[in-house]
Amino acid sequence: MRKESSLYARLVEGVVECGICQRRCVVPESGRGWCRTRVNDGGRLYSEIYGEVSSVSVNPIEKKPVFHFHPGSRWLSLGSVGCNFRCPGCQNWDIAHWTIGPSGTTYMAPEEAVSKAKKAGALGISWTFNEPTLWFEYTFDSARLAKARGLRTNYVTNGFMTEEALGMIAPFLDVYRVDIKGFSEAAYERIGNVRNFRGILETARKAKELGMHVEVVTNVTPGINDDERELRGIASWIRDALGPGTPWHVTRFHPHLELGHLPPTPVSLLEKARVMGKEEGLWYVYLGNVPGHPGENTWCHACGELLIERDLFVIRTCRIRGSRCPKCGTAIPGEF
Repeated sequence: MRKESSLYARLVEGVVECGICQRRCVVPESGRGWCRTRVNDGGRLYSEIYGEVSSVSVNPIEKKPVFHFHPGSRWLSLGSVGCNFRCPGCQNWDIAHWTIGPSGTTYMAPEEAVSKAKKAGALGISWTFNEPTLWFEYTFDSARLAKARGLRTNYVTNGFMTEEALGMIAPFLDVYRVDIKGFSEAAYERIGNVRNFRGILETARKAKELGMHVEVVTNVTPGINDDERELRGIASWIRDALGPGTPWHVTRFHPHLELGHLPPTPVSLLEKARVMGKEEGLWYVYLGNVPGHPGENTWCHACGELLIERDLFVIRTCRIRGSRCPKCGTAIPGEF
């Protein structure tokens, strides 16, 4: 379904500038933005994917991954098509790398999405699978309706949205799960076809400032973002900009698509990254895509007590009581 964009500026001679993501595409009449999901028709910018759903499922929040916001809760998870990155190892490339043509999507109105979440007994709605920023008009309408119906809301995002878009949806967005893919222009250029990653960091910092629960994921990719300078740079930035209690997930890369020639991330490297994160002052550093590893578990940062035992997406035990450690009484960051 087509809907006029919420954020764009009209320039001269029918040209418009998109205000949804940090590419800020300047689009001539009949042209499309870099993501290919927005078109200039007669000097007006339109999204062509409003309500177009490619993927729908009910998943535990641990799959996002989010570990410090109602562990074990289930969420209606929705995705569309397109992305403002072109990650060469994308696991959802068939929808994320969509450009123009048949999309295989089905229209789902915001009211239907909220109704599905309620009927499924979900805690909330998560926009994921592809970049939710491109779906901004739909996610905004859905988030506002979801909050009015008592549901929680979550973006799983690459963080390349504008400050204006973030500010607009912020009153209706509870959880901002952001990828920080590296800590250099070189890493971001190889992974996402962008160089200026500082805007991503600033948007994440702003999300925290606006009261959202923020968790960070870094998919550690051999030869791209796996050196110590990159990893310590991310960890120290999280500590300083988001706070030491912000969870950092260092996840295992699996060869796929254009990066199919690379090896999986050695588990030993993820373990070293976890140590680096803690040395930089982070309280909660998790390993991802390594089922059964103790690095999936939550331990009290004050006394070391085991609080949550996980097995991939399953909560085996949760001993947190009233958001506090049952042994020493320390408050654990997040909502439990």
